[in-house]
Amino acid sequence: MATVATPPARPEARPGSDGRAAADRAATDGAASDLAPTPLLPDGFQVPVSRWTNPSTRMRELLRTEPYLFGPGVYDPFGAQLVMYHGFKAVYFSGYSFAIGHLGTTDMDLYGGVEIADAARRTVSALRKFQLTMAVGDPETGTAPRHLDVPPVIVDMDGGYGNIFNVQRQTELLVTAGVAAAHVEDQVLPKRCGHIGGKALVPVAEMVGKLRMMRAVADDLGNGDFVVIARTDGLSAIDAPEPERGIDLAIERGLRYLDSGIPDLLWCEFPTADREPVEQFTTAIRRRFPETRFAFNYSSSFKWFNDPSPMTFKELGEMGVGFIFITLGGQHANGLGLSELLSALGERQEQGYIELQRREWAPDADVPTRSHHEFSGVPYHHLLGTAYDAARLGTEFAEKVSADKVV
Repeated sequence: MATVATPPARPEARPGSDGRAAADRAATDGAASDLAPTPLLPDGFQVPVSRWTNPSTRMRELLRTEPYLFGPGVYDPFGAQLVMYHGFKAVYFSGYSFAIGHLGTTDMDLYGGVEIADAARRTVSALRKFQLTMAVGDPETGTAPRHLDVPPVIVDMDGGYGNIFNVQRQTELLVTAGVAAAHVEDQVLPKRCGHIGGKALVPVAEMVGKLRMMRAVADDLGNGDFVVIARTDGLSAIDAPEPERGIDLAIERGLRYLDSGIPDLLWCEFPTADREPVEQFTTAIRRRFPETRFAFNYSSSFKWFNDPSPMTFKELGEMGVGFIFITLGGQHANGLGLSELLSALGERQEQGYIELQRREWAPDADVPTRSHHEFSGVPYHHLLGTAYDAARLGTEFAEKVSADKVV
């Protein structure tokens, strides 16, 4: 059996900003070149020591050191594992994508907080398992180990699914699930996607109460680094307690949320991909809070391909955006890819699927899912199962199976 790894030393988590600042200064691990053994791997295999870094601490370090942190939007463990395989440093768990992918419906508060929290928990667990399976590779086929860092997972918390006590429960579920961050928005419940009409806003005091509760729960659970993201829909809401409308209301809301001292990132949901409102919002906020970092939804609701000069991630980073995400990127990719396969199957039957396999197994293709056995960790299970004397785990077959015949 492998020697038990000694997790790298970390600063003691303390409630409040002092503990978070100490963790920020001390969080220097996480490079995939720093490896250590774990009893969850056979002898001779290792994982990055970042495995034992609190995900929120890791996210804070990335926000501090990266020009911007980008997280592709996914809605299940499989998509998150692909994000991790391709080297992205964050995973965004999209509420709208979750509604489509798990319920086949739209983003109008039609699922409960416990549902998405459980999906987020399973996703974090899957990423940790994926790190183990990739660290083994496949000795039988000569697939080399890959030492992948587990990306922090940022989760959509909608409007908190109720009052501050619903927020209390939801935050506890997410923190204990190993989620790095969550965002809450200032919409009246039942909320809706920021790009669906008819939005209304809760009073500022109610939103600030939800933010305070998120921070209080995270601190109480010993994760003072938990990243709290405040979102305002003030720019396009049709009903709010205040008389102002539009960008002025969005700026005022953002400033009042920052006045609370709670949010680590501020997100304004913009109704279009126009550059001017983004520049106006970030400039106005930073005039009063110069160190503010923003979250930005590079929304799938916008036809970026029609924009002759779309905003770039680099430009957003220069405006102070610390976290960028495409909410429904994974859902759209899945819809396109599966639609193409189904169309090919309908037109060319078995040849439609054979064509897909040719693309997967092309010499220059890096498609980790082409062998579903390797991707899901069959080699890992065989090796560790054998090491732990588990019954009927191994690579033997009743007859020789040729590698050119099966995956």
